[in-house]
Amino acid sequence: MNFEFSDEQRMLADSADRLGKDLWPSSDRLKLLENFDGLTAQTWAQMAELGWLMLPIAEEHGGLGGSPVDVMAVMEGMGRHLIPVPYVASAVLVPALLGDGGDAAAEVLGAIGEGTAKVAAGLLEPDGGYDLAWVGLSAQRSSGGEWTLTGEKLHVEDGADADWFVVTARTGGGISDAEGVSLFLVRADAPGLSVQRFRAIDQHRHARLTFSGVTAVLIGEADGALADVELAVDRAICAHLAEAVGSMDAALAGTLEYLRTRKQFGVAIGSFQSLQHRAVDMAIALEEARSLSYRATLSLGLPAPKRRRVVSAAKARVGQCGLYVGRQAVQLHGGVGFSDELIISHHLKRQMMLASAYGSAEHHLARFVAAA
Repeated sequence: MNFEFSDEQRMLADSADRLGKDLWPSSDRLKLLENFDGLTAQTWAQMAELGWLMLPIAEEHGGLGGSPVDVMAVMEGMGRHLIPVPYVASAVLVPALLGDGGDAAAEVLGAIGEGTAKVAAGLLEPDGGYDLAWVGLSAQRSSGGEWTLTGEKLHVEDGADADWFVVTARTGGGISDAEGVSLFLVRADAPGLSVQRFRAIDQHRHARLTFSGVTAVLIGEADGALADVELAVDRAICAHLAEAVGSMDAALAGTLEYLRTRKQFGVAIGSFQSLQHRAVDMAIALEEARSLSYRATLSLGLPAPKRRRVVSAAKARVGQCGLYVGRQAVQLHGGVGFSDELIISHHLKRQMMLASAYGSAEHHLARFVAAA
């Protein structure tokens, strides 16, 4: 594939690298995490100032109307420097869900673009795995027209610090039917909503939601809502693929530097042929993942069946490549590679979480087959 960033996209990529180097230098990782809340707030504010939060929002909704390739340029830099902010969840996935949701959704979209609100999407449920059609959260409408939600949402990606949630709920059909799924907007402090927060190994903060008669705003009717959700999730997956590529790139660069400088028996260990072969295998995996990331991102405008095949194939394989590069990087560093003091271990942890975000390799291989 012959692919090149435009001048504007190269500027986006360069600005992402500069922000990462300035605010999240790898040499001070542990010290930075001690001031996690303050630093992530500063990072989010700077992203808003740079226009990144408005980038994925369509122009008709007050955003910059950036393409998925524009987002990819930013995400590679974020992955390279492991910037632990909810950019994909709040600025990529949710705006794709809120686009035609009426006045309430438009107000939330404006707050996302300004950086004054974070929003997360609750799409998965207990016993449903990664199946987006498995929706048991029930939506009931009162005689006055008000909607209330009852049920659970499992593992809301980057949802711990969200001010709002967008969730799928069932307004008709059975628990796994494609029809009868609608989209609702809920405030994080709504009465009856319980938010259980937890931190993952990569420092991202997620949530589990329990609804007990929670008042919600309908923003997506049942007819076609699930198709919109699937497209929005595919956009989020492609952003994560780019992040994984950036992380792999940094892990490989750090490993090559270590091989050049670490000495045994009076020579650099990079002179050992067996280690050279492993480094070459890492480089091949990185380039394979990069090509798949580009291909998946460029497929987002294709008809749904073909898009699903391309995105799922890329998701499954890039996850495998990311884990391979991360594990090899740790092993080639030896025992120190497992320590929190070394950035390499943090790249492996992030690759582990990216590999399972929005569907495991097994799930996407099954989706690939189903879309054939």
